[in-house]
Amino acid sequence: MDKKNFTIGAILLVAAFALLILGPKPPVPVPAPAPAATPAGQTAPAPAPGSPAAPTGGAAGAPFTPAAPVNTAFASVNRDAADAVVTILANDFVEARFTSSGGALREVAFVKRDEKSKRLVYPDQLGSDRPFVFNALHADPLLALVDFPGLDRNARYERVSHTPTSVEYRIVLDNRLEVVRRYSIAPNAAPNSDPYQIRHETIFRNLADQTAVPFNVKLSLGTAAPSSADDPALQLKTGYNNGSDQTFLARSELEASSGFLGIGSRAMSPYLTSAGPLVWTAVKNQFFASILTGDKPASALVTRRVKLISSLPDEHIGAYGVSGSAQFEVEALAPKAESKLGATLYVGPKEYRRLANAGAFKADQDKVMDFGFFKFFSQILLTLMTWLQGFVGNWGVAIILTTLILKTLFIPFTLAASKSAKRMAKLQPEMQVIREKYKDNPQKQQQATMELFKTHRVNPIGGCFPILITIPFFMGFFTMLQSAAELRYSPFLWAPDLSAVDTVAVLFGLLPLNIMPLLMGATMVIQMHITPSPSVDNMQIKMMKIMPYIFTLFCYTFPCALSLYSFVNGLFTIVQQLVINRMKDEEPVPAAAGPGGKPVKNVTPKKR
Repeated sequence: MDKKNFTIGAILLVAAFALLILGPKPPVPVPAPAPAATPAGQTAPAPAPGSPAAPTGGAAGAPFTPAAPVNTAFASVNRDAADAVVTILANDFVEARFTSSGGALREVAFVKRDEKSKRLVYPDQLGSDRPFVFNALHADPLLALVDFPGLDRNARYERVSHTPTSVEYRIVLDNRLEVVRRYSIAPNAAPNSDPYQIRHETIFRNLADQTAVPFNVKLSLGTAAPSSADDPALQLKTGYNNGSDQTFLARSELEASSGFLGIGSRAMSPYLTSAGPLVWTAVKNQFFASILTGDKPASALVTRRVKLISSLPDEHIGAYGVSGSAQFEVEALAPKAESKLGATLYVGPKEYRRLANAGAFKADQDKVMDFGFFKFFSQILLTLMTWLQGFVGNWGVAIILTTLILKTLFIPFTLAASKSAKRMAKLQPEMQVIREKYKDNPQKQQQATMELFKTHRVNPIGGCFPILITIPFFMGFFTMLQSAAELRYSPFLWAPDLSAVDTVAVLFGLLPLNIMPLLMGATMVIQMHITPSPSVDNMQIKMMKIMPYIFTLFCYTFPCALSLYSFVNGLFTIVQQLVINRMKDEEPVPAAAGPGGKPVKNVTPKKR
């Protein structure tokens, strides 16, 4: 790499950094005003004449023949009818708002408050006293029957019973099919359950005198929208578990793509269908999810892209969300017979410790965290951090303690590797002699170099070992931050939210000033200056000098928690390296002898 290419590369990196931090942010979707909740004991009004749920005049004895529509239209946000009746079931964690439109769960507000501060654990935005509402903007209410005329979100169900923890709806279609829909929420501390879980049953009764043919129904999983204005919408996904593995479908998979040089190009699609059997299906954004686990496996998952804000252009990052629906098969119904479809719906935060509770979640629902390849490290870090946070009460302090514990455990490996790197640097004069002596014979040069390493007990790749150890934990931490709801709006020092950048000012109205990445970069620069260099190649030295700055730019817009982890890691490494630099070698490295037996001057570049 020559000086010209080096300069061009640096300029391109700075340009990419500018595009990264100055790009537009999506607006926070504003939910539509909700209809007023129904006071306890009030009965929902009967369906208006001519409404989709009204009987169509079919003979009572005729067989029910279900429609099986395939809606190929692009989905958009829908609202309840103006006279829809809302019923609220609540515990200390959720406020579940049910609607007579579709006899379904319109939305769920997360109302849990911290025991000490009494602040909402999951507000809709930083500093707000309004709870975050899942499915506030939606194509369909949660658990609504999708694409089923007469039974879907447009149908008007009658509420037939209501208690503080349960509600039941009923509708009759064409005088041939009766549908009863029941919902209940768990108390705050019910055994083998979770307060964010909602139990659901839909019962189909054949009122006709003839057998009804088998049919399928799709239950809505809700619509996931960006959780905040800073949400890049990368985690808007549907997902499913087939009993052995889990798969996630991102919103981008429904969007048009030109591919790479035309390879892998695709047109925009209104929906995608994933075949089952599926143990659970889900819809999620960065921090929250709905997970539906049927009493029997679903036969398919249908994923749709949903236009959230009609005024935004299609290419805007905040214009679209993603919705899903789980398809279930209903067997043939004999005259006067019924079939029950049961399921448990979790609507809540993506808290790994909660979802890993085997008492309430028995089908690997914790895999909705989508930690990916580094899930082992993500799980270790999040479990340790959660445990520490329970003692110290602050997530920033928990991150610091987690980092210190990991660095302490790795001291023996880091010490051995650092000593190896230090001795490698002192061997540079002899290595230079070998290069000159065998410059026309690469094989002999390699053999002599390896013999030199063996004689002085130096591992040529030993200096890389601390970095290799750090990488999976760094990537695990980065992956964990994409999903851990626990860190959302958690403050530390000047940072109001560890899950976002810690911008303290905007310079010239354009450049955000993020303190923690700058501190992280400073520790990396110091590390570079105090760590012995095993290389005599000037270009490699230049690359090593610029790497801290490149990495700082790379992490500049990442969550503050990641920079805090790297900063503490860097401080510990600096102290550790200073101690190692003052340690004497057990076996001094002899001076190199050049032609004629004269000592060779150490040509290793000095740190500046």
